[in-house]
Amino acid sequence: MQLEHLPVGELAAGQPLTIPVYRFKGTSHKAPSVYIQANVHGAEVQGNAVILQLLQYFRDYPPLGDITLVPLANPLGINQKSGEFTLGRFDPITGINWNRAYLDQAVQLDDWYLQHSELPEQALFDAFRQLLIANCEQALANPWGVTTGQRLALNLQKLAHSADIVLDLHTGPKSCKHLYCPEYELSAAGYFHIPYTLVMPKGFGGAMDEAAFNPWWQLSDYAKSRGRELKVAVSAFTLELGSQERIDLADASRDAEGILSYLSYREVIAQSVQPEVMPRFACLLKDYRKFHAPMAGMVEYLAKPGVPLSAGAPLVNMLRLDRVDAGTEVTRLSLNEDVIPVLHFASASVHQGTELYKVMTNYFTLFD
Repeated sequence: MQLEHLPVGELAAGQPLTIPVYRFKGTSHKAPSVYIQANVHGAEVQGNAVILQLLQYFRDYPPLGDITLVPLANPLGINQKSGEFTLGRFDPITGINWNRAYLDQAVQLDDWYLQHSELPEQALFDAFRQLLIANCEQALANPWGVTTGQRLALNLQKLAHSADIVLDLHTGPKSCKHLYCPEYELSAAGYFHIPYTLVMPKGFGGAMDEAAFNPWWQLSDYAKSRGRELKVAVSAFTLELGSQERIDLADASRDAEGILSYLSYREVIAQSVQPEVMPRFACLLKDYRKFHAPMAGMVEYLAKPGVPLSAGAPLVNMLRLDRVDAGTEVTRLSLNEDVIPVLHFASASVHQGTELYKVMTNYFTLFD
């Protein structure tokens, strides 16, 4: 195991900002390489406990493929405290979500592919990977500078572009475990120990998983339009590991085992690790919907994340102490279709329009 500290910025008083990067050199040059990061959002700490479990595993069982592990990936967000709470979801300077600052690799494939189309598959992939990394380096070298959030994101993205498999570990506010999985890799959802999957289309919304897989998906589609079949060479997922502001080492061990199950399937490790048998459900990303508070008040969250909710069943009770005289101090809200609640807002005090729940609609069973 090798440890380095990667510079990602400086504080106003001049102190350097660095992140720890742990590397394991694989024993086989044929095995896929892996990049795993955690804690890009300050309050989402459980991924660090998962990386600790993986560090201990790879020390005992050297991997076949190269492994890069980056816990504590956002030192600014981690230290963005207000009282007992960690804020750390948005860059306090720009207001932009830390996980929406990655570079959109809008490669002009008409010219690039024409110049490289005669290369063998692996040589073509190597050239494309170097292009993506060079684009990040060029963005970092912008003579006009980059924002604090962009500097962090571009340094993380450079590391991720060097890998064949990218896993970004997050949590929700009050959440069940769920997986963001690109459509072309849906069979992989059966290996992680996560019961709910959001199926992602090709596209870029600024997040790490999209930054990692989208350019490769575009390359595959473009090559197909020119009569050549190319696999999508990079697999990338976001793993949502429960609720924020929480460390649970026993649960982290189970999540690490799910990651190892996927890495076993991909032949990154020599050991056979079997996936956990569980009911698994999925919906398309467009069917993952937000429910916003139609009124302000104090909220009793009735629907539990990860428990299917029938149409018309109680979702929340809204308490309004200013309406006691009118006898309308409690309003019960429900949804008019069957859903699976995935997460809900952390606070019981909400403004009108607050995002109360995210739910899976039009969901279906995976792997019948």
